[in-house]
Amino acid sequence: MKEILKYKNCFVCGDENRCGLKVKFFEEKKVAKAEYVVDQRFEGYKNVLHGGIISTLLDEVMIKAVLAKDLLAVTAQIEVKFKKPVMVGEKLFMEGRVKEKKGRIFLAEGKIINQDGVLVALGSAKYVAATEKMKELLEGSLK
Repeated sequence: MKEILKYKNCFVCGDENRCGLKVKFFEEKKVAKAEYVVDQRFEGYKNVLHGGIISTLLDEVMIKAVLAKDLLAVTAQIEVKFKKPVMVGEKLFMEGRVKEKKGRIFLAEGKIINQDGVLVALGSAKYVAATEKMKELLEGSLK
């Protein structure tokens, strides 16, 4: 597996963001993959992971699938379906893949499964290929 490009200060994948999740993303057979153990800092209700963090994790694993193709894009639309609550301390397994490309649009899907093999969330998203000006900005972030 090959680690996917990241920005060192990204909230999700940045290893230098003190407040961030510090998730490492890898590409294997055109699928972006990651693992994350739920930290209590990100609970919504007591001992339950905040839904915004679940949405963030799905967005990141799906955009990483685009990045794994050496393509720069930005999120245009995302839909998240919450299936089961995620508890503090649970280990999560994420996968994201590009399903289709339509011109400058990439359609992706993602899922999060917990340590017991239970599907906890599904995501689908549209990503738009970066314009030349946006590419310059994004390329300055990635390593």
